[in-house]
Amino acid sequence: MAVGARSGHDGPEDRPPNGGVPADPVGDGGSPGFGSPGVVPPGSVPPGAEPPGGGSSEDGSTSSGGTAPKKPRSFWKELPLLIGIALILALLIKTFLVQAFSIPSDSMQNTLQRGDRVLVDKLTPWFGSEPERGEVVVFHDPGGWLEGTETPEPNAVQNFLSFIGLMPSAKDKDLIKRVIAVGGDTVECKKNGPVTVNGKELDDKSFIFEGNSACDDQPFGPIHVPEGRIWVMGDHRQNSLDSRYHQELPGQGTVSVDQVVGRAVLVAWPVNRWSTLPVPKTFDQPGLNAAAAAAVPGALGVAGALPLVFWRRRRLTRERTAG
Repeated sequence: MAVGARSGHDGPEDRPPNGGVPADPVGDGGSPGFGSPGVVPPGSVPPGAEPPGGGSSEDGSTSSGGTAPKKPRSFWKELPLLIGIALILALLIKTFLVQAFSIPSDSMQNTLQRGDRVLVDKLTPWFGSEPERGEVVVFHDPGGWLEGTETPEPNAVQNFLSFIGLMPSAKDKDLIKRVIAVGGDTVECKKNGPVTVNGKELDDKSFIFEGNSACDDQPFGPIHVPEGRIWVMGDHRQNSLDSRYHQELPGQGTVSVDQVVGRAVLVAWPVNRWSTLPVPKTFDQPGLNAAAAAAVPGALGVAGALPLVFWRRRRLTRERTAG
């Protein structure tokens, strides 16, 4: 073969159209070739289609969704929303869970000091729980207990903090005392004597103010506490205007459980006084419960009568059989 000759071709070399893709050699309506209109050769991308492997367009839009990812909001734009959520949560907690209260007097020393901040459980009353003996409770003024007491005028910040529950309300006239007796109990205290509940003496030395007597300044009773009410006393007995001093009012010094805000469970402030407020052991002594004490004689009577009933029934059965 001569130099420069073309193998198998006598004429000049023809270049296929469409970038080297041969046209349809048939041209008779059969399978189209890659050069036919509307046919996409392998490896090429149709107009307007997404390139293989994704990517982004010149304007920054993503190839997968067609839109660019949203830019996150700045902290300052999110801050009002966060504050709003926090306020709503604070209001819900104040209404249904716990609330802070300030101790305004010395009537609960040494258990509580003036200026202490206590957290009050407001949740359990929603489930029908009522105050129990020995608990420290916060309650609204039943009427006349705080008559003549000056109420400080709060500023705007105090009003806001009390509204969301971070501070006690200065406008609310609330008191805090210890529950000594509940509905159905009989409570009494004679001069130089201890407080008795349903005939059981209370050992109050663990919680009343050191040097105080049980009730020498104001003996009382016996008082029968009506159902749905409680008898309360301060731990600083000689410095507490409690149930003993309001027996001339409706209820004879007792407080309706409907007036109870909740049980004080924790001293939260100041930090060095952080502590819980448990029920003293003397309130757990056997026989203190009036209902239980009243049930004991009845139970003993039933237990004693059962053998007699069975003996009598057996005797009658024998007599009928013999006859």
